[in-house]
Amino acid sequence: MIRIRTAVDADHPALARLFEEMQAYYGGLCPPRGEIEAAVAGRPAGTEILVAEDGADLAGFAAFSAIYPGPGLAGGLFLKELFVGAAHRGTGHGRALVRAVAAEAVARGLKRVDWTADAGQPRLLAFYRELGAAPKPDKVFFRLDGEALATLGRQE
Repeated sequence: MIRIRTAVDADHPALARLFEEMQAYYGGLCPPRGEIEAAVAGRPAGTEILVAEDGADLAGFAAFSAIYPGPGLAGGLFLKELFVGAAHRGTGHGRALVRAVAAEAVARGLKRVDWTADAGQPRLLAFYRELGAAPKPDKVFFRLDGEALATLGRQE
């Protein structure tokens, strides 16, 4: 049975394992587990994490933050990361996590949930469409990082 709940401190080791799996899945660099656990514990204020449990296993997570302003100057949520471990994919955990984030937005009186998705992942895009989400091709995703971030951040 799938259970969705807010992550607690005791989840940090299991979340670190899921983060490692996520980084391997996406081919990203991954710091040592201790650093991951410390980063989860010290994550920026306002970052929330929901976890999906399957029995005693932590099957996946959704990390999100509130955003403002949105349509009609109302707020929204930005779903930064949704990940379900390989052993639990296709079993409803991802759907349950997104549903829980949507329920959180509705409960708070927020007007939308936004997120990005990898354009080269057709199964993922189909999954989001099946949930009722619509791509927004009129928006362009930008990122400022690395040397460009450092350069701009140093300018007066």
